[in-house]
Amino acid sequence: MVYKVVRYLNNPILERPAAPVAEEEFDTPELHTLVEDMFETMYASHGIGLAAPQIDLGKRLTVIDVAGAEEGQEPQRIVLINPEVVAKEGKQTGEEGCLSIPGFREPVSRAKKTIVRARNIKGEAFEICGEDLLARAFLHEIDHLNGILFINHLSALKRDLIKRKIKKLQKAGEWE
Repeated sequence: MVYKVVRYLNNPILERPAAPVAEEEFDTPELHTLVEDMFETMYASHGIGLAAPQIDLGKRLTVIDVAGAEEGQEPQRIVLINPEVVAKEGKQTGEEGCLSIPGFREPVSRAKKTIVRARNIKGEAFEICGEDLLARAFLHEIDHLNGILFINHLSALKRDLIKRKIKKLQKAGEWE
């Protein structure tokens, strides 16, 4: 099932920290279905990551597939449940966008390399290292779980400009 992606300024869930996935939720048919639906939604939206708050679900769960951005590449599906960043190093600046803020892309500085500790769908703990685009995706999606959007990394002036443009789109009925 493809979910409707929540748009910025239309739903406060995007700016609230998400609750951890509870022990009893791991390895349940409901969690497996949710993860599959999140991947389906992400691919349908042409994204490389999707956090549960973006489908109006306040849970610390995200799906990522940076290979999905490359035509003809094999999927490299990553599921992070209750993730936390344990290490960051280096710096990269690159253009970022967000499925919840379609049509807006801006340069954002992030760590070049990131190590994340999380749990998989069965509840098993693991660590994963990402560099370049994968590190950026990890940090962007974990920010979502903490109620932070990529525009929070921009200057106040740039952020206000984007908000004004979105409000104009809302008035014109072009921002659902």
